[in-house]
Amino acid sequence: MSNFLQFTVFGIMLGAGYAIAATGLVVTYTTSGVFNFAQGAVGMIAAFGYWELVSAHHVPVLAALVIVLILGASISGAFVERVLMRRLHGASAERPVMVTLGLMVILTGMATILWSPTTQRTAQPMINGQFRLVGINIQYQYLLIIAVAIAVAIGLRALFYSTRTGYALRAVVDDPDLLGMAGVSPNRMSQYGWILGFMMAALSGMLLAPTQTTGISIEAMTLLVVSGYAAAIVGRLKNIPVTFAAAIAIGLAENYVLNYVEPHLPSNLQTDVTGALPMVFLFVALVTLPSVRLRAVGRLTSLRAPRVAGGRESLIIGCVFLAIAVIVGIAFANTDVKGTTLLTLGGMVMALGIVGLSLVLLTGYSGQVSLCQFSFMGIGAFVMGKLAGGGSLLGLIAATVICAAVGAFIAVWTIRLSDLYLALATFAFADFVAISFFADGHIYGSGGLTVGRIVLPGLSLGGDTAEFLLVTVFFVLAAWLVLAIRRSLFGRRLVAVNDSPAAYATVGLNIGFTKVAVFAIAAGMAGLAGALYGTVQQVVGTTDFDIFPGIIFVLFVTIWGIRTVSGAFLAALTFVALNQIWPSSIGIFAGMGVILIGRAANGILGIEALHFRLPWVKAPVGPSEPTGPLNAFGGTALATEGTRAVG
Repeated sequence: MSNFLQFTVFGIMLGAGYAIAATGLVVTYTTSGVFNFAQGAVGMIAAFGYWELVSAHHVPVLAALVIVLILGASISGAFVERVLMRRLHGASAERPVMVTLGLMVILTGMATILWSPTTQRTAQPMINGQFRLVGINIQYQYLLIIAVAIAVAIGLRALFYSTRTGYALRAVVDDPDLLGMAGVSPNRMSQYGWILGFMMAALSGMLLAPTQTTGISIEAMTLLVVSGYAAAIVGRLKNIPVTFAAAIAIGLAENYVLNYVEPHLPSNLQTDVTGALPMVFLFVALVTLPSVRLRAVGRLTSLRAPRVAGGRESLIIGCVFLAIAVIVGIAFANTDVKGTTLLTLGGMVMALGIVGLSLVLLTGYSGQVSLCQFSFMGIGAFVMGKLAGGGSLLGLIAATVICAAVGAFIAVWTIRLSDLYLALATFAFADFVAISFFADGHIYGSGGLTVGRIVLPGLSLGGDTAEFLLVTVFFVLAAWLVLAIRRSLFGRRLVAVNDSPAAYATVGLNIGFTKVAVFAIAAGMAGLAGALYGTVQQVVGTTDFDIFPGIIFVLFVTIWGIRTVSGAFLAALTFVALNQIWPSSIGIFAGMGVILIGRAANGILGIEALHFRLPWVKAPVGPSEPTGPLNAFGGTALATEGTRAVG
């Protein structure tokens, strides 16, 4: 009985910490219509800041709280709203998702630079000691977390429903113009919401940091509040009492599973269960609960349907691209870059380019935000390595088909989810796979999984040059496939689903089949890319397909242009190059890039100043006809569209 009470108290404490972060998410969403993916990263920065002040510089706890909450979180929240989020008015749901993801990777990148991940740090409790109650020992820190969580929930509930400011905070998203006519500044109310959200995130991070017995780490603290995401979803991103109750229930369930179920599992599964539970709760909450109607940030803009490159254009540019690849393969056959051959890096670029193309098809054309393409990539590499040692074309086929099947399975469960909820679901799936599959030593092995080079009858592809050219051929074929799909009836249906799902369903078309089909195709392409990536590197390990590199790569594709084939290639090129030049800063570059183009819906390649036509492309019919953005090859054949904001 005493064990049960001990587990219950710890579960309530853990849930209370989740509740503080979750209520911050609700406040931010209620006042701005934006779900802050960076909530965990803000809490992580606050936790490290608290450790830096109290443990490293011996600042009094109360003074540290004031510095982090008032001088850190509140000012940062106001800055983020003023500089970043206010510029997103008129954006659809996926753009705030990308910008807050960019903010998350900026904060994690900064933390990596400031606090070395190899150094263990333990935050001391805000209140030392413990007391005994009903036969169990309870730490004062646990009691503090529970008390603060209750105070926050009651205070915010009173603020939103009993004060004029609270009414204004809830009204700012619904009708900011009407609120302005009442003499209240909508921008100021939105800024208040972000300040409160950041303060809640920082408070949860500082309170939970001392409870981490193994020390605080950047990734663990960033993902610690994922259970808070699930609680916010249960509260439908608006109900603070329900969110609070859901967070407590999740904390209890998590602690009961860890203490009553996990000890009876095989030893190799226990760590996987511990890490995967928050993601399981989030995924279950998303696919089982009714989705709240998402609010757009400001007034929506629409984009003109893209100009589709013709088959002849694509064929010419693809052949030119292959010719350039042959020249590069011959000229740089023996060139090394930091111990890796240049052609190996080139093969990695082409493999990642195929992943980028899958995002063009899935997110750029159909508007479905996926954060788990690297997960499919890792599954594809695993299948390739396990099937005939990776040296068979059968492995490529199997990797593609299996990943397409897994993608279809996920799509069936998430088919009804819109942009934000789908992004959360794929985020949960990506982290679940990374923790429970890729990190398992039985999957890739302690030294990594060996993936052999492709062997064809009478043809040797064992050298770096041959492998580079082979992967380049697959990249060009994938680009042709994406463009052919876009020109087809199915491609026009994808654009229609993205533009207006309701109108698409009204005319009698099956929106469910379209979404599942494109998700499966994109997953299959990512699986193929993973298999090819494995043959290029020849050994893949547990960290090659982690969740954070996957998110960063999505941001790179967004920066260049997620609706363009050229954007996929340039994203892969810059991603690999920065990983070689300055790997610790790649997250900062990605986040800053997304934030800087926050008002450019189609990335760098969508900027009007970069548009021009190839000599054989016909002139525009009218003044409003788009010409297509500049691509990596000097024209628009592989870049599929130009865009024009209207309305």
